[in-house]
Amino acid sequence: MENFGFWSLIPPIIAIILAIRTKQVYVSLVFGIWLGWVIINGGNIIAGTFDTVKAIVNVFQNESSTQTIIFTLLIGSLIAFIQRSGGVEGFILGVNDYLQNATGKNSGWMRMKVQVLAALTGLIIFVESNISALTVGALYRPICDKLKISREKLAYLADSTSAPSSILVPINAWGGFIMGLLILQGFEHPFPVLFKAIPFNFYPIIAVVLVFYIILSKKDYGPMRKAENRAITEGKVLADNAKPMISSEITFLESKKGIPPRAVNMLVPVLVMVLTMPLMMIYTGWNGVENLEGKTFFSMVFEAIGHSSGAASVLYSVIIALFVSSVLYAVQKLLTGKELIDLALKGMSGMIPLSFLMVLAFAIGNLCNDLGTGQYIASVSERWLSPHLVPFIIFLVSCFIAFSTGTSWGTFAIMISIAVPVAQTMDANVYMTIAAALGGGVFGDHCSPISDTTIISSMASASDHIDHVKTQLPYALTAGLITALLYLVLGFLI
Repeated sequence: MENFGFWSLIPPIIAIILAIRTKQVYVSLVFGIWLGWVIINGGNIIAGTFDTVKAIVNVFQNESSTQTIIFTLLIGSLIAFIQRSGGVEGFILGVNDYLQNATGKNSGWMRMKVQVLAALTGLIIFVESNISALTVGALYRPICDKLKISREKLAYLADSTSAPSSILVPINAWGGFIMGLLILQGFEHPFPVLFKAIPFNFYPIIAVVLVFYIILSKKDYGPMRKAENRAITEGKVLADNAKPMISSEITFLESKKGIPPRAVNMLVPVLVMVLTMPLMMIYTGWNGVENLEGKTFFSMVFEAIGHSSGAASVLYSVIIALFVSSVLYAVQKLLTGKELIDLALKGMSGMIPLSFLMVLAFAIGNLCNDLGTGQYIASVSERWLSPHLVPFIIFLVSCFIAFSTGTSWGTFAIMISIAVPVAQTMDANVYMTIAAALGGGVFGDHCSPISDTTIISSMASASDHIDHVKTQLPYALTAGLITALLYLVLGFLI
């Protein structure tokens, strides 16, 4: 592979700077890709422009990348299905009925119980981070207001359980996207790599643990403590000058009129997708199992999972979930065939921005491989940087990029293509380094005021957005600091 030396750094650095300054991740990535191909073509702008178009189109030549993009679109269809069928509404009404019946008085025990349920709900709905935050906010806002739980606290619960669950249980678009990035780095079987990186993904784990510690210990601190004291002593769930962030554009798709809301219409499709995922992994990896004689069934299963295609598995799982949900709704006479098709297309349209981001992420990943960006960084940094510090540095850089741009996925796209070659070249722990890049992206989701998840959490909870950012920031910084120290220490021990 030709070595472009220092020039290999220019495209990703320019993309990062532009994303930070303009907050336009799509434009920044396109410009970075274009600049890289101009460099490869020796400064020829015309050839670089044509090669940029080819590079973006060629993303679809990679089977796994295409499967991941299609999976993301179909996830949008599944979300539209469960909303329109009354599944989400039924789930919300069921939980609300339970909470209303269980709430006899405004006791500390009920405040704790409701917060625990809200956090658990956010974790359970790991299909997509935004739908998780929307569900928690819409579901628990009425009962939280009744129990005088501040809107800031509700927004924190929604925000700090959505992205962590999505990345720690990667049977969703997050997992598919990350596995696509790992394939670009030469991992033929990305799921085992991602699975092994999960225990090292300390930030989302600590963030979730901190949520439950705060709830159970009742030891809020910083601005959140003031917000909770205000709600409890003054009965004000919002500050006096607060401006609740409510948007008519980011809401649930309304249930079809005239149909009864049933939680089963949400639970069955989600459970089918989750339960068929491991089965599809066994199916896609079974041909890779060698020497069947003398092996136990379980050993063959684990070997098959190790050879599975993560992108194909999640794609097959969501297709099966869509088929089962279609049959379920048809049996109940809720939605006609035409309505299902229209809903599928409408759901896909809502995921187009994420799908386009995937295309650009894969394209810039391929570009960095062609330029040898990671290898060059490793060759330069190995002169002064200890391999033990690689996860620590990668985490800090990812945190900075994610906070500045407000996008975790954009951070993954830039950092994975750099982190993996650096870790491999410098003989650092690859799994810990991958986890550090991913954890830094989630940190940005929690801290950045321009993060889509942060904004949606404020909207769904009807909280003042700046108040949400201020009250959540100390908790995110606490988890981030602990995470950084863990990478610093474990980098020398593992």
